[in-house]
Amino acid sequence: MKLTFPILTLCKGGAQRMLAELVNGLVRKGHDVTIVMPSEGVIEYPVQARVIQTTRTVLRADDLPSSDAIVSNYYLTVPLSQAASEQGKGRHIRLSMCYEPVVLPNNHQSFPTYFATQSLIVISSWQQKLIELLHGIRGTVVPVGLDPVFRNLHIREQSRTIRISAIVREPEGFAFHRDQHYLMEELYAVKRDYPHVEIALITPPGEMYRSPALQRMRATLPYLFYTPGDDVELCYHYNQSHIFVTSSIYEAANMPGLEAMRCGAALVSAYSGGNTDYGRHGHTCLVAYRHEGSLGQQIRLLLNRPELMQSIAAAGEQESQKWTWARSVNAFDQALREYLFNR
Repeated sequence: MKLTFPILTLCKGGAQRMLAELVNGLVRKGHDVTIVMPSEGVIEYPVQARVIQTTRTVLRADDLPSSDAIVSNYYLTVPLSQAASEQGKGRHIRLSMCYEPVVLPNNHQSFPTYFATQSLIVISSWQQKLIELLHGIRGTVVPVGLDPVFRNLHIREQSRTIRISAIVREPEGFAFHRDQHYLMEELYAVKRDYPHVEIALITPPGEMYRSPALQRMRATLPYLFYTPGDDVELCYHYNQSHIFVTSSIYEAANMPGLEAMRCGAALVSAYSGGNTDYGRHGHTCLVAYRHEGSLGQQIRLLLNRPELMQSIAAAGEQESQKWTWARSVNAFDQALREYLFNR
């Protein structure tokens, strides 16, 4: 198949990682894949597809070549993809990696874009149900995956000090759904009650460099701070963690929690919707509902019951094994074929 992906950026991030993995996997399957980006588009993941970078900062339908399918992947790429499709340049298929009206401004613009095409791919069962409820369109689920670099190195057993880790992002951006203020309150209370535990906060190096808020946190909080430059370093920090905590209240699919599970950490996660495909309370993780305010309580439960921490970690690591990018690419390839040839 000949496929076109209009992509605004491939900077570091979960959605961008998934785009890069899908594109590269489709190329390896023999598909002819083209990425079209604006002039200021950033590429921070290796891509094996053909890349066309335009001379303008805004993509237009005229920029897209003819293909079998045009895969929009963000609400701002939907109108131009639909326009190109109506010009006969290919079937418009939308890949939704987050439900933008919930987390981004201008939802009066993003909401109606979900009526542009019935050919919809989503990344979790929960997201599928949400969009079907609000728009009457049932998307095909293509699950997220994990890079093989994430694995259990079995090094945490060498430490006598329990470490609790979490990822924090620059609060100056669109970060309300990560509920980081609540996360910091809960971690502070846990540290007060269990002063012997270590707390480590992980953040992308670029965000630490440009965020005054993160810099103040690093200067004032009695925690460890890490800025891993690549997945190898990130894997190592996951492996140093006995407990990994996520506080997001909305995610179409929460990848850091899944990565930490693969690396053998016991996951404590706020309910965020998209994490329910792999997170089963009391088995693969402990789930804290935000209205209960129980994130710290679930952390304390693991600290008080080491055997539960071990069983949660073991079950989570086992669950994570099926979440591979190969599975994701195969599911995406099948979804494309269904939309192009069977509907």
